[in-house]
Amino acid sequence: MPGGRLTLEDRRLIATWLKDGLGYAEIARRLGRPTSTISREVARNSGHSGYRADEASRVTGERARRRKPHPRAAPVVTNDYGRDPEAVRRFEADFTEMMVATGLPRMMSRVLACLSVSDDGVHTAAELAQRLQVSPASISNAVRYLETQALLKRERTGRREQYVIDEEMPQRVWAESVRANQEWIKIARQGAEVLGTSTPAGARMDDLSRFHARINEVMLDDRVAVYVGDALTALAALLHARRALSVPALAAALGWPAERVSAALRVAEEHPHVAGPVRVVSCDGGYRAVALVERLTEEQVAALGVG
Repeated sequence: MPGGRLTLEDRRLIATWLKDGLGYAEIARRLGRPTSTISREVARNSGHSGYRADEASRVTGERARRRKPHPRAAPVVTNDYGRDPEAVRRFEADFTEMMVATGLPRMMSRVLACLSVSDDGVHTAAELAQRLQVSPASISNAVRYLETQALLKRERTGRREQYVIDEEMPQRVWAESVRANQEWIKIARQGAEVLGTSTPAGARMDDLSRFHARINEVMLDDRVAVYVGDALTALAALLHARRALSVPALAAALGWPAERVSAALRVAEEHPHVAGPVRVVSCDGGYRAVALVERLTEEQVAALGVG
């Protein structure tokens, strides 16, 4: 269950991992917590027989009841649109648990879920720490990891740094996945050459390189699915402009990076079925959207007065 405090499940995992000989730093990494949280937990709740999860949970509960409760910080809300706050919180928790189940560390999952349920997809480190009731260091570590996975990006406004999930995230994740898969191909091919494809280990590496090469082919083919929406938007913009536009001009008008515009136009050019009766053509250093006249018969073209 998401939250700043350790749960009984967390404590049982700590007890198991301590018996397995793991250090505080590794346990903290697995739980997505600061190392200080784990060291403090073990130091405060270890007895003659060592650290026991059930006893630690009981003692911690007694301490909490003896202390005067502190009011919980209000969640960061920009606009609730009349939503049920409790339903939103439950969804955020479910979203977090789904990502944890697929292998993303818990703290990273909590940060990503928090940003995802925000309508503008933007929070500062302080806002995230307040919303999730964790330390700024936890937020910093989570953000650093998510950034390497292209799941969010940093933006600076004045002296403040904020973290953003935007509409370009799927494209960034796709591009990062392609790059990572290409690294697998490269290293597996190197291994096949070093070990020799006639040996069992070399053959295994050769199979691995071929497997990832096939995945790469599929992923590159699937860029059509990733960019089809962008391709249609770019075509709509060109139709509305009624003139040729360069990539920089179209990027400025749409508020997109030039790379995104180029990818969208490339899909429209290479896969004309995406746009139906419209196609994109390059001319005078720019691009123009034109009707696909080939869909019309000669009689239909003549009737429309098209030369």
